Order: sequence, then C-alpha cells, then structure tokens
Amino acid sequence: MPDILLMPHSLAARTLELDSTIEQRSRLHIVLISMPFMEHDRPSIQIGLLKAIADHHGFSVKTLHANLDFAARIGPDYYRALCEHRGPMIGEWLFSLEAFGDEAPDPDSTILWDLAGEISYLGGSQEELRDRLLRTRHEDVPAYLDCLVRDVPWNAVRVVGFTVTFQQSVASFALAHRLKARFPEIVTVFGGASFDGEMASELVRSVDCIDYAVSGEGDIAFPRLLSAIAAGKDIDDVPGIIRRDGRGIVAGSLAPPLQRLDDLPVPDYGEYFDRAERLGLLGRDAHRNVWIPFEGARGCWWGEKHHCTFCGLNGTTMKFRSKSPGRVFHELALQARRYRSFHFEAVDNIADSDHLKHLLPLLIDSNTDYEMFYEVKANLTRMQIKLMAQAGVTRIQPGLESLNSNVLRLMRKGVRAAQNINVLRWAQYYGIDVAWNILWGFPGEVEEDYANQASVIPHLTHLQPPSGAARIWLERFSPLFREPDSPEVRYRTAERSYQYVYPRRVDLDSIAYFFDYEFVDALPEDAYKALSREVAKWSEVWNSAHRPVLTYWSAPHFIQIYDDRRKGHEGTYTFRGALADIYVACSDRPTTAAALRHKLHLEMSTEAIQDVLDEFHRRGLMFLDGSLALALALPAVRGR
Repeated sequence: MPDILLMPHSLAARTLELDSTIEQRSRLHIVLISMPFMEHDRPSIQIGLLKAIADHHGFSVKTLHANLDFAARIGPDYYRALCEHRGPMIGEWLFSLEAFGDEAPDPDSTILWDLAGEISYLGGSQEELRDRLLRTRHEDVPAYLDCLVRDVPWNAVRVVGFTVTFQQSVASFALAHRLKARFPEIVTVFGGASFDGEMASELVRSVDCIDYAVSGEGDIAFPRLLSAIAAGKDIDDVPGIIRRDGRGIVAGSLAPPLQRLDDLPVPDYGEYFDRAERLGLLGRDAHRNVWIPFEGARGCWWGEKHHCTFCGLNGTTMKFRSKSPGRVFHELALQARRYRSFHFEAVDNIADSDHLKHLLPLLIDSNTDYEMFYEVKANLTRMQIKLMAQAGVTRIQPGLESLNSNVLRLMRKGVRAAQNINVLRWAQYYGIDVAWNILWGFPGEVEEDYANQASVIPHLTHLQPPSGAARIWLERFSPLFREPDSPEVRYRTAERSYQYVYPRRVDLDSIAYFFDYEFVDALPEDAYKALSREVAKWSEVWNSAHRPVLTYWSAPHFIQIYDDRRKGHEGTYTFRGALADIYVACSDRPTTAAALRHKLHLEMSTEAIQDVLDEFHRRGLMFLDGSLALALALPAVRGR
C-alpha cells in the first residue's frame, strides 16, 4: 500500500485553518528532542508522532534522540540501569548541577550516602557505585551537554521541543538552559506526562528556561502553537498552553482530547535508526530486532468506569479512544517496511477489545510474522489468549497485581484472583511471556489476604512468577491520591529524592509524580514477609535448571496429572469417571459446583461436587476462590 494512503486527511485539511502561511511555517525550523533517561533500545513515539503531525502542517521539523548519545557515552548496560523509573530520582540528580547551577540542592552528592540502600539496584559495591555516579555527574554529563550544543547547528533553529516523561525532566532543563544562554532567540516548548495538570504550572513558574508548556494532548495544540509563533501572533487562544507573563502564570483551558485517532499520521522514526546505527548502538543489518512503538488506543475503557485505585496514568485524558483495526494493520505493515523490524510494542494503557476481535484475526489471515507486546485486562479467555499467540503476541502485561480477590476488589480491578491465575496458565501454555508483579499496602486489606497468597504460591510454581512484590507507589493522579474519600494519611509528601534534585524555589509537592506516605491503620510490614519469601522462592525455582511442571493427559472419563513441582516428590495422579470429568471441566476457566452439575449432567449433589473440589484443592491441584474452582494443571499436549 502506498504511504500516501495513510496521510491524515482531516488533520491535513486543518492546515488551512492555521494562522501562519505556508511560507512562514516552512521557515520555522524546529527540533524535537528526547533526552535521558528514556530507554535507548526503541524510538520515542512522542517525538516521532509530533514530527509527523508538524510535517503534515508544513513545518520544517527534525527529531533528535539525544538519549542515544548519552547511552553511547556511558555504555548501554549502565544507561539501561539508570532508566529504572521505580526508585529514587538518580537520573534527575545526575543532571541537577547542570540544570540549576549554584541553586542545585546537593552539590556534595549526599544522596549517595543518604539513599545508598535504595540505589543498590545499579550494581557493584557501594564505593564503586558512588565513584561511577560521581564521574557520570561531574564528567560525563557536562561533556555530553557540551557536545550536543556544539555538534547541532542550533543557530538555524527557532523552536526546540522537549518531550518529558518521569526522569527526563532535569536533563531537558539542563540542555534548554545551555541553549537559551547561547542562543537566546530559541523558543523552548515542553510537554509530556511530567507536564500534566498542576505539575506543568509549577514547572513553568519555577524553571526559567521553559518558554511554553503544552499540558494534555498536543496533537492539535502543538501545531497551533507553532503556527502562532511563525506568524508572530498571540498564543492565548491556543488551548493547553501554559506560559509566564509579568503577572504570573497564564494557563489556557485544555484542548479537548482528539476523538478520531485514525486522523493521526504514522510516527516518523527515521532519525532514531540513523542515529542509533551511527553511534554503534544498533547494527547496520538488513534485519532489525528493535521494538517499534505504535499506538492503537488512548485512555482506558476500564478506568472510565472504575479507575484502579493506585493507577496514576491518564491524569487528564482518561476517555478511551482507539484506531480502527484496519488502520492499525496498515500502520504496522508500513512501519515494518520502513524500518525492517517485525517487533511491535503497543503503548496503549489497555488493549481495545475490538482489536482482539478484528485486528488479531486480520494479522493471522495475512500471515504476518510480527512479535507484539500489549497491555491487557486480566479477564482474558483461553480462546483470546490463543488468538493472541497465533497473531504473534509474545508478551503481555495484564495488570495482575494480586492473587487475592479481596485485595483486587480494593484495587477496583474488576477481576477475581482465579481469573488472574487462569491468565498465567493459558499464557504459559500458548508461549506468551507475562509481565506482572504483586502489590500490597491497600486501605482496607487484612493480614489474612497476604497469608492466603503466601499459602497458595507453592502450588503455582509451574507458572510464571511475578517480577517482584512490593508496596504500592502513591502516584499523583491516582484515586488514592486525589479522591475526596481517599484514606486518611498520617503524612504525604513528595518522594524523598526530589529534594536532592530541585532548588528550594520549586514547590516539590506541586511537581512530584511520586509521593512518600503512610495511611492510617496500615498493616505492619511483618504482614507481608511470608508472601515476600514465597515470591522469592518461586522466582528461584522458576529460574533453576529444574523448572516445576504440573500437566495432565485426558481421555473421556479418564485423566492423569503429572506433578513435578517439588524436586524429589514427583508423582502421577489418576482419576476416573466423574472425578476426571470435573477436573477437566475446571480447566478452561473458573467455574462453580452448581455450574459443573448442570454442564456435566451429574447425578451428584452440588454439595458432593464441592467436596470433590475441596479435595482437589487440598492436594494442591486446584485453586478455590470463593465459589469458583480452577484446575491448576495444564494440558500436556501443546498448542491446542
């Protein structure tokens, strides 16, 4: 299909509505930048999409994946470790001196001693880690920024746009500060997740290298801002723009979320691949294995109804919208041809159920050879997981978060623990990797919720374990943070490491996304120790040479279950008649004793069937979740 058929017709038509002329727009040279600490092994969909949008409006736009330069300078493995977002703001701290100069709050690097235990994930002894971070802060960072200023022809650039998510803020401020000092005519524009809501106003107020911030979605606001700059006109009518004037902060109303995502152009990632190859971070191969980001949907259809209590995503744009399955299909094909990679990563917060019904069969019928990642809701059926595997989905993030139905209810997840375990079962059977973890610390939980999870884990060791287990982070836009009926807190303040990064003039509670906190009536830490130990054992045995197994072979009214979950205690269970039928009937999905009696036309009473389920549970062959029962063994014959 020719690329021209993917041009966004209605967005292109709106070009005529912009204030500036075509000639004015073509003379406005723009650079869109992605700074550390975005991962270096994939392009930025934010600047790739904004470039495509601005191009279609007639602007002269280049992208600069400057994060690649820093990864190449300090080494990709070290850089990857620094990209860890779930921890102290070490990435922000590394650039703080260059961003804020004498106002930087930690010139003596006391964070390396004060938070030594929390940054140990970076590896090495404490002394080695401190030495390396100090060299990075005092040598690598200044040299890196000097090279960026020296090697790019900034004198021809009028607008520099920074996309900022989590630990990209301070590196972006550091470069913007240098550029404004050297090229004062440059206009800086900031946007992204770190500029949502109150955070944007406070950053614009307190960080003087920011000229404009785009709060909320920028698909319409950004080209309108560029047009006003090109024409030299007032930008007050541009929605979503925040700026300073002599009276303080001027913030326009947010632009309405874009409704027709099919109108968007296809992101342009050409500069990423060229730069990554030139820096030696990507081989100059005919075939590439880069995971290309794509957007199938925005917002969250579940969050519109029941916002998960701990989730801070979609702060100002929860409304769910999606591209048509046909549009996504053609976009993937175009990007595969452009960039010679067949790996695709959906940036959607939740997969559109319509894509499961129509896009996946389209990929299967077209014999595509993609590998794909999706975030999904955990209420998937066996057939949906099978369809995903057939379509090339090799990794999912289903947001499991717990193996206890009471805790899931407190989260507002809308699923039961049995459904979560069933996702793990069928994902493993069909060869799909599952990214998940266990969370705790929810108001209203009781110790029994975690004792029960600890007791069930030894029976789940044949399934993929979580990547970790930990207390929830308190995120700015989550219901736990902002709802009127949120739990009472003893204290809530910006996560501790922010104070080592930002000058005193910055109101940390206004710019922070993560917060330290303590809820009233919280469980003691001891309540989670048994679960934490069991998760560690699960991961250890899963990664050992002897991976646990629990499989079954079935024939009509006959089943054998091979149990090799404990080394040295392997064995085979044999069941016949109604017992075999009951077990197999609990394999596809969680079910109840009453439903089994009806489905199997059993002469047994519901109570007798429940006794059978209880016995399977006692032997560790079945998971009981209230009235629901789920077989834990997987079919021995693969792929059916």
